Amino acid sequence: MSVRHEAEGLKYGAAETAKAMETLEISSSGVGQRNPQHCPHPADSNGTPQPMSPTLGLPLNIAEVAALLGCSAWTVRQRYVPQGLPCLRASASGKLVFFEKQVIDWILKRQLLKKGGNLR
Repeated sequence: MSVRHEAEGLKYGAAETAKAMETLEISSSGVGQRNPQHCPHPADSNGTPQPMSPTLGLPLNIAEVAALLGCSAWTVRQRYVPQGLPCLRASASGKLVFFEKQVIDWILKRQLLKKGGNLR
C-alpha cells in the first residue's frame, strides 16, 4: 500500500474508504432519463413538428416564407420586412424567424387593402 492510501485509511478509516469506492461505481441501469415523459417532444408520433403556440403556427425560416410568397429570400428581407411583414430577429447575426399564421394574416390584410381585395 502506498503512503497516500495509508494516510487515507488513517484519515477516513478503511470502512469509509471501501464505501466511497462502491458509491463511485457507475451503474449500467442508471444510464438515460428517469422520467422521459416530462421532457418536451418537438414532434408528434407522425414526426411532424408541433407549433410553439397555437396562435402563431409553425416557425418558418426566410426561405420557407419566400416559397410561401412566391419570391426570393432577398425580396423578403429587402422589401417585405420593411413593409411590415411580422418577424423575430433570433440572433445578432440577422437570422429571421417568421410564424406561419402571422405571415398568412399579413398576406390577407394586404389583399383586403388593395382594390378588389375581397376574397371569394
